[in-house]
Amino acid sequence: MAAPDPSPVLDLIEAFRRSKTMFTAVRLGVFDLLEEGPATAPELADRTGVQAAALERLLEGCAALGLLEREAGVFSNTDLARQYLTRQSPRSLAGYIRYSDDALYRLWGELEAAVREGAPRWELVFGARGSLFDHFYRTEEARADFLAGMHGLGLLSSPAVVRVFNLNAYETLVDLGGGTGHLAIAACERYGRMRAVVYDLPEVIVHARAHIEASPARERIATAAGDFFRDELPRARLYALGRILHDWSDARCLELLRRVHAALEPGGAVLIAEMLLDEDRCGPLSACMQSLNMLVCTEGRERTESEFRALLEAAGFAEAEARRTGAPLDALLARRKE
Repeated sequence: MAAPDPSPVLDLIEAFRRSKTMFTAVRLGVFDLLEEGPATAPELADRTGVQAAALERLLEGCAALGLLEREAGVFSNTDLARQYLTRQSPRSLAGYIRYSDDALYRLWGELEAAVREGAPRWELVFGARGSLFDHFYRTEEARADFLAGMHGLGLLSSPAVVRVFNLNAYETLVDLGGGTGHLAIAACERYGRMRAVVYDLPEVIVHARAHIEASPARERIATAAGDFFRDELPRARLYALGRILHDWSDARCLELLRRVHAALEPGGAVLIAEMLLDEDRCGPLSACMQSLNMLVCTEGRERTESEFRALLEAAGFAEAEARRTGAPLDALLARRKE
């Protein structure tokens, strides 16, 4: 019997090399510099303060990955890099890439220990108590970079999340832990009668205002600051929780969902945007990897539709329905049980 094709195993052996190549080029600002104009490796090395021959290898690796083009020794950005790897692009993922390089790459290095102990590795890796959010909110610059990265990710999913269900019946929305407001903006731009409040910590909510002002729906979107586990929540017909519940244990999720239930008006509902695991928990691949990511980072995890249903029913919700969006995040809608 012939041996199976080893390509999948070989691909996994090399996968981190490709990631780290992109991470390093973003970290050095290569794509930002090339957005100012094409350049040779020595020219870029002079501007970044690195060794020219070594940088040329990195640039060649980026070209092989489809991120750069080279002609006659001169490198330039591809459209892929221009859209997602430069700071100035409104779709930029560069902040999330820097977060992945600075934190996730190091945390994943402790995956074996996380599996052995069943606990996140934050304190061990960074030598500080608190959560990963404490680390990335430690300075204004770090907070802005992290939130810019999350905004870029949000733009990939929020339009699909608010489209997959008909939300016309909900005139008011609270985007809980809404960050830069991408979900509330997408919802209000799609549903012309909807008014929204982006709710997050005071130091976070200031970063939403510029994005809201750039939206044609800006007159219908407000902000409110607070801690969603401690402070009074605004009344609304619809609550949205995007990438929130996967940070927390079942007990904390239930606590939060009960607070949302109490804040909802009669006939209200909750919209959840998360990666949905298949019921056998062995797919999709991206959700399985994200669940491992939550293991090394937080007390949370990714969940199946039935697991979300159980949490929602325990919190007083009914008629929970899940839909795949085709975007990085899927969606669930559940109605407040009267």
